Amino acid sequence: MKSKAYKDFRQFRIKICLRTIAMLITAAVTIYLLYSFFLRGNFAVLVVSLFQNVFGMDHIAALNLYQRTFRIHMDAVIWLSMLLVFTALFHIYLCWFTRYFEEINRGMDALLQDTPGEISLSPELLTIERKMNLTKHTIDLQKSRMLMEEQRKNDLIMYLAHDLKTPLASSISYLSLMRDEKQLSEELREKYLSISLSKAERLEDLINEFLEIAKYNLSNITLQYSEINLTRLLEQLVYEFQPILDQKGISCQLEMADTVPLKCDADKMQRVFDNLLRNAVIYSFDGSNITIRARCVQDSLTIEFSNHGSTIPKEKLERVFEQFYRLDKGRSTEGTGLGLAIAKQIITLHNGTITAESEHDLTTFTIKIPFSA
Repeated sequence: MKSKAYKDFRQFRIKICLRTIAMLITAAVTIYLLYSFFLRGNFAVLVVSLFQNVFGMDHIAALNLYQRTFRIHMDAVIWLSMLLVFTALFHIYLCWFTRYFEEINRGMDALLQDTPGEISLSPELLTIERKMNLTKHTIDLQKSRMLMEEQRKNDLIMYLAHDLKTPLASSISYLSLMRDEKQLSEELREKYLSISLSKAERLEDLINEFLEIAKYNLSNITLQYSEINLTRLLEQLVYEFQPILDQKGISCQLEMADTVPLKCDADKMQRVFDNLLRNAVIYSFDGSNITIRARCVQDSLTIEFSNHGSTIPKEKLERVFEQFYRLDKGRSTEGTGLGLAIAKQIITLHNGTITAESEHDLTTFTIKIPFSA
């Protein structure tokens, strides 16, 4: 790092050295000329002539005045003259040198004030200029990300208001109807109660989803690792989803060994598989097939969830793991758009990765978890 810094400021050091040498040479030449001027009597001739012209003195009187005033103090005059010359040259040198600090200060002001455009410094300060512009670009990028995050939070509030309002309004309507209609038949009362309960359960699911995404955003989560049989976990999950699968005529196949050991936080990992399978069911064609595969690849376990559904465009595929991003702009009531974001948070906590591919009406989510996680 020291060698790199040495190379970065090489031009700056060379220019300072050249300027310093030039100043010293100028000072030496000036002092030499000044000293020669005093020693060779030119100064005496000039002063005597000045006394004669200004005060009207004769040559002898002017010469005596010069001797009493300057001659006996000539050493002091010479040293004072050299000091004045050196001070003037040193002031010029400092003004030139401090110009670099003024440039850097203007660059810092441009950073603080978010001035548009690139920061420009002298060529010998190119390294500092590059770092300032890099910092400026980083700040601009962070600002842009903050604005995007703010927009996502606003979207979340909008989604939350919409998603919670719909089932809540339905529940209130049916409950109000049962309260106001005294002659309501038992059959209708049972139907309205069933609908109200369904909407209330939907509300509970939505609230749990939003609480989940908030929980997995915290940085102090501690994983409770245990050894599980992945095959048994996924078999149990498919069994629980069977009623939903039957509604759309979808079959789900497991392609893996009878025993696939996995060291993980079982509860949180089950949440991942639940979200992925639920997502596959929502976006699968009716009567199609969902395949779940698991295999060992080098030092990690690879798990794939594949389903047949409409191909996800590439620009949307890159954002499916973003918080609050919803693939279906029609706002399907099947989900909140947070399931995949939660899944990625959990996989990241396990030092793993999750990716998505979609082409030819086949979408595959791939999880890779290292055995050393």
